[in-house]
Formats: sequence, structure tokens, C-alpha cells
Amino acid sequence: MTPLLRRLAAFAALVVTVPLMSAPPAHAADPLLSQGRPVTASSTESAAAFPASAAVDGDPGTRWSSAFSDPQWIQVDLGATAAISQVELSWEAAYATAFQVQASTDGATWSTLHSTAAGAGGNQTLAVSGSGRYVRVHGTQRATPWGYSLWEFKVYGAGSSGGERLLSYGKPGVASSSQHDGNCWECTPARAFDLDPASRWATAAWSDPGWIQVDLGATAQISKVVLQWDPAYARSFQIQTSPDASTWTTVYSTTGGTGFKQTLNVSGTGRYVRMYGTQRAGPYGYSLWEFQVYGTGGNPTTPPAPPADPADPPALVWSDEFNGAAGARPDAAKWRADPGTGPNNELEYYTDHGNAAMDGQGHLVMEARKQATPGSACPPDPLTGSTTCQYTSARMNTGTKFHFTYGRVEARIRVPKGNGLWPAFWMMGADFLTGRPWPYNGEIDIMEVLGKDVKTSYSTVHAPAYNGGGGVGAPYTLPGGADYSDDFHVWAADWDSEGIVYTLDGRTVFTISKDQVEQTRGPWIFDHPFYIILNLAVGGDWPGPPDAATPFPSRMLVDYVRVYR
Repeated sequence: MTPLLRRLAAFAALVVTVPLMSAPPAHAADPLLSQGRPVTASSTESAAAFPASAAVDGDPGTRWSSAFSDPQWIQVDLGATAAISQVELSWEAAYATAFQVQASTDGATWSTLHSTAAGAGGNQTLAVSGSGRYVRVHGTQRATPWGYSLWEFKVYGAGSSGGERLLSYGKPGVASSSQHDGNCWECTPARAFDLDPASRWATAAWSDPGWIQVDLGATAQISKVVLQWDPAYARSFQIQTSPDASTWTTVYSTTGGTGFKQTLNVSGTGRYVRMYGTQRAGPYGYSLWEFQVYGTGGNPTTPPAPPADPADPPALVWSDEFNGAAGARPDAAKWRADPGTGPNNELEYYTDHGNAAMDGQGHLVMEARKQATPGSACPPDPLTGSTTCQYTSARMNTGTKFHFTYGRVEARIRVPKGNGLWPAFWMMGADFLTGRPWPYNGEIDIMEVLGKDVKTSYSTVHAPAYNGGGGVGAPYTLPGGADYSDDFHVWAADWDSEGIVYTLDGRTVFTISKDQVEQTRGPWIFDHPFYIILNLAVGGDWPGPPDAATPFPSRMLVDYVRVYR
């Protein structure tokens, strides 16, 4: 009988508990550095059944097991010197009574971070302090006649360099096919690796299989893959690695793909990484907004730094109090008029500040008038059939004057009442001004009220995967069902890297979580500069047309607009 068979027979009567993934040991805030990293050991009981790599693969059902003698050790190469703060050990029944946790800069000279002669086995969380590129568990006394065996060996800390990072940004991609037409313009492989959540890759062929791969530039140790799917996602797919883009090794496989955002912890080595789809979830092809590969090694390109969250407490960085003299036009240093016809089959013509002025009492007046505008290209009026605009109104923005990323933006507004009126306080992604079309630039609606129902307000965001009637938003009302048009109210949005919190008069009315949107609706595209818009529309698909009872002129009053960061 081989040593392995003798051991299996001897342990047949023992109850061996595999650690539950649902109840992992609590660990420090520092990141996990060891998963998927290169690992060596003094010996293995069976290289095929119990390899050293099984202790750092993130799978609590696989383990490393040593030969049946003292001393024995297992060590992991973190890839670069790191400040080690915690080590977690999940022992099999064959545990160490005496052992040390040690660190080294070169794998030759070791310093001891933890030592015990009374190890109890089971799950151990050890707070340590030290630094090194290599970390090892060095066993000097076994608790059983057998060897040493670990389900999991986890090292946490802060890497000074070489820790897990994004490897795929800006790297060249290749795909089985790519779409490039009116439905998906320039949906090439590069779009999945550009960190732009509003651009995507899609297959031109609506058939199986379909794949996309990235060249990381050099061999890398892959620890995580993040996929942000378009609705055309894979039900069955594999994540594969290769040294040469020819021979592939599967490091993840599923037949139950969920679409939306998937974060996959994997362990593999290769220069090339690909998503290989074998079953589409629908009649279309495969499409990814983002395909991100994380790990160590490779030849990474440093991505742009993400925008900083607002200070706490935030400071006022921009405002307009509208304290000008009666009849004064909006401050040209802060606002520009946005003349022309409105979208959404609206009926008004926006004038060049002819319908916006101060009232001398600290308010901006945006006025909608029943006033024909010859020669403008309005949709047919539902009452008269005329394509000459029958109404004028005001729309203005800060597009060429001021834009910002993250912060608190608020306005104190009194809205008008009447069928067909549509006041709004909102923001557009600033890249709209340089040619990116809506909704790929993103839209953040802070306040919309329909004049036909002035007891309801709406706050919404729009993106390529959720826009128009499918935007992510919610309606809300005033306490007691009060009428918004009866008084001024403060609408605000607190916007940061985690999402948006909408408030009305200081009361939270709706919260949008970035993480939840990515998991359930599609990519979050709001981490870039936006500018502010105020307008009063007349008619359109949503509010419907005015009628004989709609008062003209109608006025939207703005007390102030403020931005804090």
C-alpha cells in the first residue's frame, strides 16, 4: 500500500471539516496578496492530489499536504516587497503544534513574524508585523504522525510595488468578430479595455462560439477578471489564459452566466487572457462594455487616476444667487443661452436669453410664453398643425463656463403649474460638447416636475443601457401631498464615486448606488465632468401639450444654484 493509501485508510474514521466559504475569518482592511501567487514547498505528499498551489488558490476544498517528517514548509512569492499585516491559516486535521510564520526579501534569509509551540489547528488568524517579498509557514513539530496540511494560506498587507493591479488597460485586443454599423459604431475589441464604461465591444456574428482576448504584453499571474456585460451576454463561457495565444488553459468556467457585472476570482498564468463564449443568452451575439484583467506581472499601462471624492465637509466652489437688477440677463460669465427647438417633440422655441431675466428680488425668472416664432423647425402643434413654434421659453447651461466631477449641487426653485409645462434642473456629461452623443455622455436629472401633476417630482439618471422611460430613477412627493408650485423647494444631489443621493428640502428621497446599478442595470457612466442645465419646456412626449387652461406666461423661479466640493 502506498503512503497516500495508508493515510487515507487511517483517516477514514476521522471527520474532516472543510472550511465554509460563507463564514471566512475576519481579516484586516489590507488587501489579500497571496492568492494565485507562485508558491513552493519543502515537499508534497502527492504533487497531483495535494500540490502547494492548492493552499493559495482561493478554493477551501483543495489543500497542500507535506511529507510525513519534520521540519516542513510552504512559502509564497508576493511578487514584490510588502508590509505584511495578517496571515490566515486553515489547517486540515494534519496540523502543526510548533511553527513559525516568516518573511524574507530574497527567499534565503528569514525573519520570524509569529512563533508558537502550542498550535491548535483549525482556522487561525494571526496579526503580524513585518515586510518581505516571500512569506512562509515553517513547521517544526507535527500534531499527528502524518505531515502538515493547509486548506488555505492567506497573506494580507500593503504592497510597496508589484501588488495586484489592472493589467489590461489600453492593451491590444483581438476578437472572433466585431460589429461596426449603425447599431454599434466602432464596437471593436479595444473598447472593452479602455476603462470607458460607455463604449463596448460586440460580435458581428450572432452565433456560437464568440471570443475576445487581450495581450497583457508579458507573462502575468492572473488573480481577478471583471466583466461588465451588455444585454448580449454569455450563458456559458470560459476565462482562459495562454503563453502564446495558441494553447489555452481554462481558469474559470460556467454554464450559468448572469450577465451585468461579474467579478471572477481566478488563478492562472499567461500573457494572453480571453473570454470564450460557447452559449449566448439570447438571439444576439456577445458584447462587453468592460473586460478587466487584474494580477501581477504583465506590462501594465497606468490608467488615469480616478476623480477624487468631495471633501468632508464640502466647500462652496461655484454659485449664482441671481441678485441682479430687475430685467438683467443671466451672468454671461456663468451661463450661456441654448437657443433652438427642444428635443422630445417639445413645442417651444428657446430664445437667446429673451425669456430669462432677474426680477430684482433675488430670483431668476424663466418664462414660457404663447408667442409664435416663424421659421423655426418645430414639430406640428397638436392644436393647429402648424410647424411654426407657438411658444417661446428659456434654456441655459454652464457648458462652456463651468463643469465638475462629484460634489453637492443644489437649487432652490419654484415650479409653474399647468398642462404641458415641464420645468427641469439637470446635468449633462461634458463630453456631449465634444461630440459624444446622448445617452453615451450620461444625464443626471435632479428635478423634473410635470405641470399637469405638480404633486410629484422625479430624479433620474440616463445611460446607454438605461435611458428614456428605462432610466434609473424614482418619483416622490411632499409631506401631506402638498403642491410643488405653491412655494420654493431645494432640490439637491450629493454625487460621489459610490453613487448619488437625492434630497428635497434636506430630506433624502432617492439613493442610487453605483454598485447596484452595475449589478442589475448596466455600466455606471457618471465618473467624469458634467455641466448644469436649467430649462422650462412646453409640451413634449412626456408632459403632453398645453391646453386652453394652461396659463401663459408661466414662470419658473430660481432663487439660487450652488455647487459644493
